[in-house]
Amino acid sequence: MRTFACQACGQAVYFENWCCNQCGATLGFVPDALLLTALEEDADGFWTPLPASSALKRPGLLARFLSRRPEPPTTAIAGRRYRKCGNYEQHNVCNWMVSAESGADLCPACRPNRTIPNLGRPGNPQKWYRVERGKRRLFYGLLRLGLPVLSRDEDPEHGLAFDFLSAQDAPPDQPVLTGHADGLITLNLAEADSVKRERIRVDLDETYRTLVGHFRHEIGHYYWDLLIRDGGRLADFRALFGDEREDYGEALEAHYRDGPPTDWQDRYITTYASSHPWENWAETWAHYLHIVDTLETAAHFGIEVEWRLPDGSCRSADPEFDPYTIADFAPIIENWLPLTFAVNSLNRSMGQQDLYPFVLPQAAIDRLAYIHRVVREGRDQH
Repeated sequence: MRTFACQACGQAVYFENWCCNQCGATLGFVPDALLLTALEEDADGFWTPLPASSALKRPGLLARFLSRRPEPPTTAIAGRRYRKCGNYEQHNVCNWMVSAESGADLCPACRPNRTIPNLGRPGNPQKWYRVERGKRRLFYGLLRLGLPVLSRDEDPEHGLAFDFLSAQDAPPDQPVLTGHADGLITLNLAEADSVKRERIRVDLDETYRTLVGHFRHEIGHYYWDLLIRDGGRLADFRALFGDEREDYGEALEAHYRDGPPTDWQDRYITTYASSHPWENWAETWAHYLHIVDTLETAAHFGIEVEWRLPDGSCRSADPEFDPYTIADFAPIIENWLPLTFAVNSLNRSMGQQDLYPFVLPQAAIDRLAYIHRVVREGRDQH
């Protein structure tokens, strides 16, 4: 993800911020421009993006940092009026804006919501905020890739929908399972509880389990339908990922009963990817989104790493490119591997788990490259 700054004072701000911690300016993310901007409210209750402050043009450490990857020009949205997404205005679980000319009440990231948590239960508003925070990061990546992100109201046949459900509000005989079915993504609200999520991660012997990881995995199933099944790419998919006509239920039952194949590390990105070709695709898709988002962040911060190997050769990472639009996958993986080794080493110095606790075999890298190509082709088709 790119870096952002407050147009009112030049302070660096996070993607999730709804106000500037330095000057107090109201912030909002404009999805049409992929820009987090400071806003000014007019007499009619609409919001107008502020022009860039002179603070951004002054010399200094912050200005030099921000100038490495300048934000999209605010001239594209200058003078345009917006209103807050309904979930921003009413619940403060979103910080995205909607064009004043739009008839929609919700932003593109919130429109697919079909079921939100029961906000009358203690703790649920906070859990919903965490869920939406992860989902907005997902949608940022999808919009950057140029992929279709329509709700079912906008596209009844191929649109997306989200159900955020809790076992507390479900019938006793209907367990709430996180998953995807025909464009509907269900998330068990318990995943927004870090203690419960960690317990599940340990019970399932997983190396990684996060809300954004869930979203990126499940959306992979959705785009398999759009880009592979409906995109005429089944033959290529089966050659790389396996034959999805294998019985899914039986494959998962065997996976949980017998575990992954002994050579899974030579063939798959995770143990779960070995369970069925659909999960192989979804796991690889999630990792592709992890990689391009993190590389963009590293590039915007100007992160460069280099170290010398025992044989005298050097490994380095200097992602001076846009991973979301670059045509060739090779620079992406060539920069990703040394970058993650460096950041994992930093985390270990602090006694933390690895940022990216995975080893990528060549077969997984080939699948990542295929997804990169499919995404580029899919963007052109849509």
